[in-house]
Amino acid sequence: MADPTVIVVGNEKGGAGKSTLAIHIVCGLLHAGKSVAIIDLDLRQRSMAKFFANRAAWTAGNGQVLPMPVEPDMGDGKALAKADETEQMARFDAAFAEARASADFILIDTPGGDTLLSRTAHGLADQIVTPMNDSFVDFDLLGQVDPVTLELLKPSIYSESVWEARKHRAITEGRSAAIDWIVVTNRLAVAAARNRQRLEERMEKLARRVGFRMGPGLRDRVIYRELFPFGLTVADLSNDVRPVAVSLAHVAARQELRNLMQALGLDGGSLNAPLDAAA
Repeated sequence: MADPTVIVVGNEKGGAGKSTLAIHIVCGLLHAGKSVAIIDLDLRQRSMAKFFANRAAWTAGNGQVLPMPVEPDMGDGKALAKADETEQMARFDAAFAEARASADFILIDTPGGDTLLSRTAHGLADQIVTPMNDSFVDFDLLGQVDPVTLELLKPSIYSESVWEARKHRAITEGRSAAIDWIVVTNRLAVAAARNRQRLEERMEKLARRVGFRMGPGLRDRVIYRELFPFGLTVADLSNDVRPVAVSLAHVAARQELRNLMQALGLDGGSLNAPLDAAA
């Protein structure tokens, strides 16, 4: 079996939508027929782990069959969050080894903040996906701007962390193992804004400077949140799986996810099938 592709969803700022993005990428891959292992390093919140627990319960309770990822056991998250770094690393190494032996893809969801586990995961990545809101508050972790002119001054702390991960990967595995870094703007409001244009201009400059690609994220839609309690995404909706009435907004959300998967270079699978909205 070939080595799996390791995708790390990372951003040191909380609230950027990392877990939402992570679960949608996983479900997109599952519906494309890929085997996926997940590792949730947000040890206290465990949003991705809870989502797939909800998924197992919903499918069992409704007589449905949906693809599920492999989730190596790292034990109780809250207890592990209080453990020392040696124990945390031992649990992560064991989980990663199990995932590596069982899947085509490994997706790692990282916490907001700088931790040893997160840095280690970034160093193992083939692809880093960084969601950010269309705000200079989020951009501040990627690049610093002049407070008067808003001109880009230099890369900031998270860009430096990714640089270190890339450097470590190049040293240990050679230049051919370069990390592909994609920054996606997440939770966009539907209406365009002048602030967004300013932000995009700085993003493009920073992208050229530190070497990331820009891609489409997921808009701020109620749809993504309303499906979470069921452990479902718009990738799962079909004639048989409809826990809520399907509307044109769901069709649009499905197109957003398809665009995201394409930007990441991943197979959209059943996302290419039409989804009929309710009359």
